[in-house]
Amino acid sequence: MAFTLPQLPYSFNALEPHIDAKTMEIHHGKHHQAYVTNLNNAIANSDAEKLSIEELCKNISKYPPAVRNNGGGHYNHSLFWTLMKQNGGGNPSGPLGEAINSAFGSFEEFKTKFAAAGTGRFGSGWAWLIVGADKKLAITSTPNQDNPLMDVAEAKGSPVLGLDVWEHNCL
Repeated sequence: MAFTLPQLPYSFNALEPHIDAKTMEIHHGKHHQAYVTNLNNAIANSDAEKLSIEELCKNISKYPPAVRNNGGGHYNHSLFWTLMKQNGGGNPSGPLGEAINSAFGSFEEFKTKFAAAGTGRFGSGWAWLIVGADKKLAITSTPNQDNPLMDVAEAKGSPVLGLDVWEHNCL
């Protein structure tokens, strides 16, 4: 199974004035596409070709660094594109809002801690809101293209929100 670049769920200019169309075209069509191409090359003719991207991440320690970097880059960016919204924002409500308030005290405190996770990561990396094994929300950060699904992650869990802090630290 070859991995493919997912389509954006909006047009390249949908996030203006916050992110311009040219930046989106380059980051999605060139940067993310390079992760997909390099991942497919790195797993060619191996058992990893049969895995989903999530399964690959969960067993990443079995594979060479090129799989870790490019597999993480593909997974992380595939999630990232779906999280950005043209007219999004505001305080979350319902179960997510309740879970954030329970875990962090308030949405404002969550934003402060999430921003600290991003700004505290030197160089390339990601800030994450995850659901941990204990079923509670937690904030973590990973270097480079690692993510909390990976068996090598310091804090493991299911990502709810991810922020690419190298280029997009904008909280």
